[in-house]
Amino acid sequence: MTEEILVNVTPRETRVAVVENGMLQELHIERGWSRGVVGNIYKGKVQRVMPGMQAAFVEIGLERAAFLHANDVMRSLPAAELRDDALKGEDIEADDAVRPPPPPVPPIGELLREGQEIVVQVVKDPIGSKGARLTTQISIPSRYLVLLPQSRVVGVSARIEDEIERLRLKALVSELAIHGSHHGYIVRTNAEGQASEALAEDIAYLGRAWALIEQRVREARVGTCVYEDLTLPMRAVRDLMRRDVERVKVDSRETCDRLRAFAAQYMPDLAEKIEHYSGARPVFDLYGVEDEIQRALEKEVPLKSGGYLVIDQTEAMTTVDVNTGSFLGQRNLEETVYRTNLEAAQAVARQLRLRNLGGIIIIDFIDMNDAEHRRQVLRTLEKSLAKDHAKTTVYDFSPLGLVEMTRKRTVESLQRQLSEPCHECGGRGMLKTAETVTYEIFREIVRAVRQFEAARLLVIASPKVVARITDEESAAVAELEEFLSKSIRFQADEQYLQEQFDVVLL
Repeated sequence: MTEEILVNVTPRETRVAVVENGMLQELHIERGWSRGVVGNIYKGKVQRVMPGMQAAFVEIGLERAAFLHANDVMRSLPAAELRDDALKGEDIEADDAVRPPPPPVPPIGELLREGQEIVVQVVKDPIGSKGARLTTQISIPSRYLVLLPQSRVVGVSARIEDEIERLRLKALVSELAIHGSHHGYIVRTNAEGQASEALAEDIAYLGRAWALIEQRVREARVGTCVYEDLTLPMRAVRDLMRRDVERVKVDSRETCDRLRAFAAQYMPDLAEKIEHYSGARPVFDLYGVEDEIQRALEKEVPLKSGGYLVIDQTEAMTTVDVNTGSFLGQRNLEETVYRTNLEAAQAVARQLRLRNLGGIIIIDFIDMNDAEHRRQVLRTLEKSLAKDHAKTTVYDFSPLGLVEMTRKRTVESLQRQLSEPCHECGGRGMLKTAETVTYEIFREIVRAVRQFEAARLLVIASPKVVARITDEESAAVAELEEFLSKSIRFQADEQYLQEQFDVVLL
């Protein structure tokens, strides 16, 4: 498998694409006026405490007050020393010993009070009408580690499966922490196989970063950002670049130089993989990424077999419907359905990652009678999701034949980053037919004549609606004119959308 990272830089937008075997797998977008705030640390003030919600709203200088739940408030309790979201998707094992069950969370009123100044970190960007989600359990990532300044726990990513390597890393970081800052650390997946010198450099870097944050907190006013995460290209190199990445292509000389300097400091053995792309053809066009982005905004996803997926994203959940389409198979119906579902399972995993769909996801595979076929489809889905950086949980087939799963969501989906609700249909995804609008116009004419005096009427509407009225409904218009004893004239206007019309009294 060949994996490449493409970085496209324009004055107001930066995009990073992860391409595996020539196929787009991930897309990250950062725009100058709307950079995400996940990972940023703020000096905030508790605006309102909500006992009924076990939460508080905190003013941190953003457009809307941010949300802080009692579970995310740091307390002097062992259970609060480590968070699942500290690595934004990497599974963590903090200790091999069995941990005691967490104590009950105290009432939010005992943890926070209105007007209290507090240092918080954003764990979820504002999405839709919801404000950012906060925590007071601070974590700062570097190349190989995540610093937990309020903890003394040393954890290792569960994605490092070799037990000997896990023990080596844990012992090494524990020893370095004792001689260093006495903070807690989580060992990231990228640390596998790294020497003690590289980890020591990371610990020193994180120590300097935390000291600077503490100084800024003391000096800053409420609503000030005291720590901002790296820019998208640097985060991509820090988080996505591994030994199995073949190359990183950057179409901006300036950005390429910065990334090389960054890599030379933190991952010198990988710095040579970063190269400047100077071709005449845009780098995203060269790899077909632009076409893939357009297809990722469509509801239907074709499968090679002839089947297809239909992906619907709603406020509550995302649904994926699997259809056989034109695929007829070669043996029998059960075999056709099984093959389609296997292909669909792989396609679903890729689409969730590409479109950055999160929350509750319901997959409606085509019904299968064979229990072994259902198990194989589920295994294929789980195996395909293994590469996903976001945390996913997949449940077995429900009695209705549906697969329920969750995927951690921290930023808006690709569709909501690049699109907005249709102004013509109001976001419904459907338009009233010309016939429906015609009868609405007739009703509005009757209503207007009964309310106001007028010798004649002018109706302005879209060309399609006017064409239907003057052609197919001409007899109905004549009857209406006779019934109202009024003259009615129709005028087509290209500026009117299909559902828009005006009835003007003359």
